[in-house]
Amino acid sequence: MNPTDVADIIESELEDAEATVTRARGKHDDDHLAATVVSPAFDGLPLVQQHQQVYDALDGHMTTDIHALELSTYTPDEYDESE
Repeated sequence: MNPTDVADIIESELEDAEATVTRARGKHDDDHLAATVVSPAFDGLPLVQQHQQVYDALDGHMTTDIHALELSTYTPDEYDESE
């Protein structure tokens, strides 16, 4: 699946999300992706629940189009602090 399409899905399903998705293993591997997702929807949630929200947003794509997803999630405040 195209990384841009994955980012678009995440951004459309999560509140005010900004997603950056790349190919984790190089430009020819569309099955292994890496995503950084920033959303206020993650505020107050443990990491596992943050990741679950992203997986829920991707729905069936996680079992059909994406083999693996390296995921980093942040609230906007956490992301600003990490830079």
